Amino acid sequence: MSSPKTKPWHGVLTATALPFNSDLSVNYDKYAEHIKWQAENGVHGAIPNGSLGEYQVLTADERTQVLKTALAAAPAGFNIVPGVAAYGAAESRRWTEQAAELGAKCVMLLPPTAYRANEDEIVAHYKEVSKVGLPIIAYNNPFDTKVDLTPQLVGRIANEAENVVAIKEFSGDVRRVWQIHQHAPRIEVLVGADDVLLELTTGGVVGWIAGFPNALPRESVDLYEMCVAGNYKEAAPIYAAVHNLFSWDSRKEFIVAIKVAMEAVGRYGGPTRLPRLPLPANDLAQLKKDIEQAVNFYKNRK
Repeated sequence: MSSPKTKPWHGVLTATALPFNSDLSVNYDKYAEHIKWQAENGVHGAIPNGSLGEYQVLTADERTQVLKTALAAAPAGFNIVPGVAAYGAAESRRWTEQAAELGAKCVMLLPPTAYRANEDEIVAHYKEVSKVGLPIIAYNNPFDTKVDLTPQLVGRIANEAENVVAIKEFSGDVRRVWQIHQHAPRIEVLVGADDVLLELTTGGVVGWIAGFPNALPRESVDLYEMCVAGNYKEAAPIYAAVHNLFSWDSRKEFIVAIKVAMEAVGRYGGPTRLPRLPLPANDLAQLKKDIEQAVNFYKNRK
């Protein structure tokens, strides 16, 4: 494991895929092993119950057990930052209270997901969950939530919800990192999409909440650390080789794609729950080409 970061939201945090058995029950033993494998391969922490973990289709009991499993499996210095997204603030606050009770030191929170909330409602949502007292990573995903945490809105949140400390920026707009620094200077920025890693690090980030470390953990950490160190001469050819694969993290099929990549490198990915289905043949063929390109690059690099 890489050296522990100073804050639980710093460094590379893998948004972990959740392993399901063939009957679509959760395989907690495989999930615990996956957490340990991430730590052994240099990742700094993990996000259970995020979008990649299919939190929307878990029961309350499953969601609780996923967090307990991650916390129990995590070695010292490996940070577990659960997703606490929900339709409304009351439920998100309950998940955050549970996270605090179980020992998590930070959470990740989407805007309310029930409908396209207005700015006052979004600020109220973050203020309510902020009352629990845990540091919060706000998560901007305008594609899934239909709510855009613009830099100006992040500034409002920063002023009114004191425990929001950082933002996972997933808009794909690489200008946002500079604009957030201007409008919300106390809010730290984390790369939120794998295919803008290099670009966002040029603007100053403290971490990367990432999908493809589920399959390529050590390689992803090495790439991140090159980028934040400003070693772009060495990072650029690596980034070019993996970028086609990383771009799947920004597609709606990202969960299936990442599980396929896990299987390709000898890990257990397993099925997804409905409504997600396997990739169509053409998409799967392209994904396999993108995986092969990335894997062959790393083999040849060694």
